[in-house]
Amino acid sequence: MRRTDPEGHGPVRYGPPLPEDGLPVPPELADALTAAATRSDSEPIGGGPELLEAACGYWERRGLPTEGGLVAAAPGAPALLLALTAALGGDVLVPRPCAAWWAPYARLLGRPAFHVATPAESGGVPDPYALLETVRRVRAEGGDPRLLVLSVADDPTATVAPPEVLHACVEAAAAEGLHLVSDETWRDTVHAPHDTVLVSPAEMLPDRVTVVTDLAGALLPPGWPAAVARFPGDEPGRALHARVLDVLTALGAHVAGPVAAPAAYALGEPDPATARVSAAVRLHARVAAAVHREIVAAGAVARPPQAGRHLYADLGPLRTALAGHGVGDAQELEDFLAARLGMPAPGGHRFGDELGALHVRLSTGPFLGHTDEERAECLTSPTPLELPHVQRALIHVKSVFDDLRDDAQRWEPPR
Repeated sequence: MRRTDPEGHGPVRYGPPLPEDGLPVPPELADALTAAATRSDSEPIGGGPELLEAACGYWERRGLPTEGGLVAAAPGAPALLLALTAALGGDVLVPRPCAAWWAPYARLLGRPAFHVATPAESGGVPDPYALLETVRRVRAEGGDPRLLVLSVADDPTATVAPPEVLHACVEAAAAEGLHLVSDETWRDTVHAPHDTVLVSPAEMLPDRVTVVTDLAGALLPPGWPAAVARFPGDEPGRALHARVLDVLTALGAHVAGPVAAPAAYALGEPDPATARVSAAVRLHARVAAAVHREIVAAGAVARPPQAGRHLYADLGPLRTALAGHGVGDAQELEDFLAARLGMPAPGGHRFGDELGALHVRLSTGPFLGHTDEERAECLTSPTPLELPHVQRALIHVKSVFDDLRDDAQRWEPPR
């Protein structure tokens, strides 16, 4: 991740990657990769039969029947979103905040990306009234909005949009003729799956939604890039699938042959893979909840994390204390917290929020230790928060935020 321009904190050109898992590679995935390591041929553009069949089964088990001819694989979700944006044409709408990698691909193609406010309940899905107003304004100014990118289980906010919020947004998008790309990278990382209702937009509007899932969210290590997309089953969906394959071909964007084997294995969800995903989700949920408690106790504002390996905090209530440390915007907050915490702390401007808003995304991976032994111990321990290296990391975060709270109280003007 690179800084914004040092002079005046100019446009953000580089965003942070997906939050790291922070855990050792599962032996089953390592075995699948090793078995395919001698493979010399390339995976076909869009994915080979084994990978596509596994992707179809993955979506079938989630209530989304899928034809093999309507699936495409690529080396990561960014390649798929770039191809979709190029194939659909027009302007792009995204929620504010949104995943750091969404807007740059529109800009790369010379397309404007318009940010739309989200409701108070959750991030990832635009407020329907704000969406309608943004579409009206863009068209009035000569724009051509065609694509809305959203995420029910969201990076950066770590929230899950309630079905009624999603339904209202999908209805508004349909009324304006928008195609939706549903980024479902984090759908398998919901912290309380029995208490959280997660619905895909493709269940509500099957003919106008393309689902994209980056396997780095739950199924593969981030360093093994692979992602899959599911297209609508009507004729426009088939035409879109063909155009996306054309773009992927032009980019040479095929999944590496050896990576395709563990990707297909993970998408097949055998018992060892599902057990590992469940254990990792429980671990990150515990750490996220603990970090959330500490920063809220210090006076920051943050929605309780519901999915993923991160949380999103508003440090506006601590602005006075931060100003005493020379922090007045999100870039300065990023630099300050990264130095104090000793871990990446990307500011909200990386995700489309205003530079002046003191928002930050914190990830849970760095709390799990510095060696594979420490990280593996976190995964198997019944009480991971009590492990010495995890305790030290949490105490350090508490100390940094408690100091800010104390500074804010000290500098608060008398009433």
